[in-house]
Amino acid sequence: MDQPPDRSKRPWRFSSFVYFSSIVFLLLAIFTLSFTTAGLYKTQSLRFTFTASRFYSYLQSRLKFYNVTPKSKSETLNPASSSSHCVLWMAPFLSSGGYSSEAWSYILSLHHHLKNPRFRITIEHHGDLESVEFWNGLAKETKELAIEMYKTQCSPNETIVVCHSEPGAWYPPLFETLPCPPTGYEDFLSVIGRTMFETDRVNPEHVERCNQMDHVWVPTEFHVSTFVQSGVDSSKVVKIVQPVDVAFFDPSKYEPLDLMNIGDLVLGSGTKKSGLGFVFLSVFKWEQRKGWDVLLKAYLREFSGKDNVALFLLTNAYHSDSDFGNKILDFVEELNLEKPQDGYPSAYVIDKHIAQVDLPRLYKAADAFVLPTRGEGWGRPIVEAMAMSLPVIATNWSGPTEYLTEQNGYPLVVEEMSEVKEGPFEGHQWAEPSVDKLRVLMRHVMSKPDEAKVKGNRGRDDMVKNFAPEVVAKVVADQIDRIFDEKIRR
Repeated sequence: MDQPPDRSKRPWRFSSFVYFSSIVFLLLAIFTLSFTTAGLYKTQSLRFTFTASRFYSYLQSRLKFYNVTPKSKSETLNPASSSSHCVLWMAPFLSSGGYSSEAWSYILSLHHHLKNPRFRITIEHHGDLESVEFWNGLAKETKELAIEMYKTQCSPNETIVVCHSEPGAWYPPLFETLPCPPTGYEDFLSVIGRTMFETDRVNPEHVERCNQMDHVWVPTEFHVSTFVQSGVDSSKVVKIVQPVDVAFFDPSKYEPLDLMNIGDLVLGSGTKKSGLGFVFLSVFKWEQRKGWDVLLKAYLREFSGKDNVALFLLTNAYHSDSDFGNKILDFVEELNLEKPQDGYPSAYVIDKHIAQVDLPRLYKAADAFVLPTRGEGWGRPIVEAMAMSLPVIATNWSGPTEYLTEQNGYPLVVEEMSEVKEGPFEGHQWAEPSVDKLRVLMRHVMSKPDEAKVKGNRGRDDMVKNFAPEVVAKVVADQIDRIFDEKIRR
């Protein structure tokens, strides 16, 4: 009787037919859609860039199979490591957002700081829609690395898969996305789920998905506790903190952005003869979780037009339209605040895309960073601001408790816990930061710039010491090496 094929050795990359078919399909899509929608054309072109790279890699592997040697060294496959061991990292690499930036931080940390790696890395976009703007904003070196890693070939029985996304995107996905792992859990050496939540618990459906994984990586002690309490197997849960690129986010390297050129005035009279004055910056998606309402309440109640102060909100739409100026005006009207005799303090909205390469200059233009969030998985803008030596005010709950202290910043007191009223986490609890305490902290930071500067510098020191790429790269590599060693011993 014929033996069934060994599923562990089947290629999980596309077959030649699928390669050719995908190329033809994408070319047709590009030429067809280009006549109708420029945005779709750009997105298809972005997909084609990656698919074409993988197709070229596939041709190289076919040449190797038939003993045809490529003409030059540059035509060979990604030589990151001579090891047959491989890590397939699947994440929203082509889109903006927290998971995307975190995944890139890991990949770049491992690439730049891992000496004599025991494994190669290949990447795959997964979890969110592609963003041409985000891709165009990446550094040229990052794009080249992405394409090079994307075409690295791996055998599934020698591959660890990292599913870096929310559990609903894991195999089988609950929405349209490339599943992770791509062909199910049994084909690979090991499967890791990297995820986090911003509330006090994990949904039962997500608990079940986490328990399908061999390991679950979470970023903070807060998440270790909430995941285990929610029912995730404690033996699977491992804390892996997130790196921040302290060399990139280094205030000594940059001149500030001209905020007036990118911000739209929503409240107040704008600049005075003395300039913008003390600048508060906040960076967030437009959703209730980020506490923009708490921030505006505190800011408008504490300051007025006589204060030499400005608030800049860098935001983008999240399940909403982008008319942020009118949203803010409507919110202020609902507050029934008595308008100060000197008018409202200046508030600006930045709703334009700021390229990744320009983010340090944005932070450099501010005097303090503030985010009264109701819950964070990690808090990427917070650690970026800390790396840029900005004094930081952020809610003392969830992700920021891993790194924000009284010594390196200004933790904001939680007044009470409240119930999430809508969305996928309806019924969960998250924090309600104190508006009154935020007023005090914002005034304090503005009034005591010397103290704030000391804390800002301490914040950068802590980022360099505990969360620099070389520090976290070693932690991640040690975890991966340990898994390979355990599998080999078996």
